[in-house]
This record gives sequence, structure tokens and C-alpha cells, in this order.
Amino acid sequence: MGGSVRAYGAGERGCFVLREKAGYLYYWGMKIIIHLVLSAVAVFVTARILPGVTLSGFGTALVVAVVLGAVNAVLRPLLIILTLPINILTLGLFTFVIIGGMVELVSWLVPGFHVASFGWALVFAFVLWIINGFFSILR
Repeated sequence: MGGSVRAYGAGERGCFVLREKAGYLYYWGMKIIIHLVLSAVAVFVTARILPGVTLSGFGTALVVAVVLGAVNAVLRPLLIILTLPINILTLGLFTFVIIGGMVELVSWLVPGFHVASFGWALVFAFVLWIINGFFSILR
């Protein structure tokens, strides 16, 4: 009976599992942060390129990136489903109207970010798509 009793998770295996989980969380956390910063840089560059879009600073670009990502994740699928008949009739071109509307919504929600018109919202979304595509190649 000369041995020590170990609780579950203690010892070499327990430390390995904890380190493995910490590494996993660190990896995905860093990946999310890098994606967020690159999206904010894309928003910042796009706003500097287009005269119809104003942005007060890089902090606002971070907020715009987060809010635009949330709007794209939550509202866009719902709007695509709700407007499916008109989207089919226009061969998918109505999706641009939805995207422009989402940029206008973000412009209304985030102080310090202003889009002059719906046309500039469409151009902003298109240029942002191109810059994000370039960044995705670099990742």
C-alpha cells in the first residue's frame, strides 16, 4: 500500500491536458484577434480611399469591424432568406442591396462612421471585399 493517491487530472497527464487546452485557446484567440485587426485595417484603408465615407479613427474602425461582422453573421442570412424570391428574380443582384443596407445600418449604429449615401455604401462594401480578399491571401 505504499503509493500515493492522485486525484483526477493530477500528474503528468493532467498537466499535459491543461497545456493542450491552453494552447488551443491561445491559437484560436490569436486567430480571432488577427482577423479582427486585419478587418479594422481594411475598414480604415477603405474609408481613407473613398471620399463618401468618413471615419474618426482606428478605434472606430475596430468598432465598425466588430459591428459589421455581427450584422453579417446575424442579419444577412435572415435577409437573404426573406428576400429569396426577389433575389432569384434578379439573379442574385439584390444581394448587393442587402449588403449596402447593412453598411448603412452600421453607419447609423456606430458614431464616428458616416456613409454619405447608399451608393457610397455599396462602393464601400465592394472595396472592403477586395481588400479583405487580399488580406485572406496573405494569411
